[in-house]
Amino acid sequence: MESVGNLVLYFVIVAIISVFSVMAVTSRKILRSATYLLFVLIGTAVVYFQLGYEFLGAVQIAVYAGGILVLFVFSILLTAQPNDKSEKLTSHRKFMGLAAAIGGVAVLLYALFTYPGFNCESLSNFMTAENELSMHKIGQALMGTEKFQYLLPFEAISVLLLACIIGGIVVARKR
Repeated sequence: MESVGNLVLYFVIVAIISVFSVMAVTSRKILRSATYLLFVLIGTAVVYFQLGYEFLGAVQIAVYAGGILVLFVFSILLTAQPNDKSEKLTSHRKFMGLAAAIGGVAVLLYALFTYPGFNCESLSNFMTAENELSMHKIGQALMGTEKFQYLLPFEAISVLLLACIIGGIVVARKR
């Protein structure tokens, strides 16, 4: 990923993922949210392909964009009317959601700068030691098989499964 074209493509894909992530969360129509989630999952697969992880990109498209999202759409269509709009959140719920989001970002930033992932030292120590941080090193730290590696995919899968469980409970309680 050293060429300018790959770098531009990376930032375009990151912008697309960011925009569609926000749209998936803020949309009031549930089928539109599922469609926006599809674009986020495909964008993530493109990032995997760009980093050279073809197998992970193919699994991302086949399992998540194909299987999980189809399951979401079928469960939405079987349990709710497609044109139903969700009710607006009260100010108390907005405050609790904002507090949870800020707390989550704080925990993630703390973990990012103290986790020994890059050559078994924290990111803050790694960046101050005049080391060159390349996409290959980041990809190896996130997707490698050595000690302190493969953390991000497993944590992302655990958050996804937790969201599926919570969504299933909410849908079951409403019916």
